[in-house]
Amino acid sequence: MVRTLLVILVPLVIITVFFSRYLDDYPVQEVDWQSVLAQAREQAPYPVLAPKGLPGSWRPTQVTWVKTGQPHLNDQPSARNLWQIGYLDPSDVYISVNQGDARPEDFISDTTRDGVVDGRSAVGDQSWVRYVSDDERTRSLVWSTPEVTTIVVGDTTYEALEAFAGTLSAT
Repeated sequence: MVRTLLVILVPLVIITVFFSRYLDDYPVQEVDWQSVLAQAREQAPYPVLAPKGLPGSWRPTQVTWVKTGQPHLNDQPSARNLWQIGYLDPSDVYISVNQGDARPEDFISDTTRDGVVDGRSAVGDQSWVRYVSDDERTRSLVWSTPEVTTIVVGDTTYEALEAFAGTLSAT
């Protein structure tokens, strides 16, 4: 019985030590998003929104600006003018804002992980539609105008998404 326990425990201890040593070797890579935002605001046919006044504990980790027809995912041409910026909040939860100006149904479906409507949220004077994914993990807020569809998405509460959406500004 002792031998059996050793056969099981020794590899587990080795694996635990090995992986715990290397977890800190991959720090979060923050991105420089200001130049991409400036380019998007210059080129986009809609007002490009970005968070304003977030505390320094929010870390920008992803930024994308792609014009319609330019290579995007898998080098396929983008179906829309697409702006995305994502952050890790102080609790390391990823929240992003995504904007696109064409094929809103596809954009909403893809970005909300095929979410279904789950009510409405008021952010300032805007009414956003709530979406929740089938597994109820991912929540999204969607605000559509004739010019652009804006989606705030994250694996968090609607209240957290509303607070983030409240920081968005076109200036």
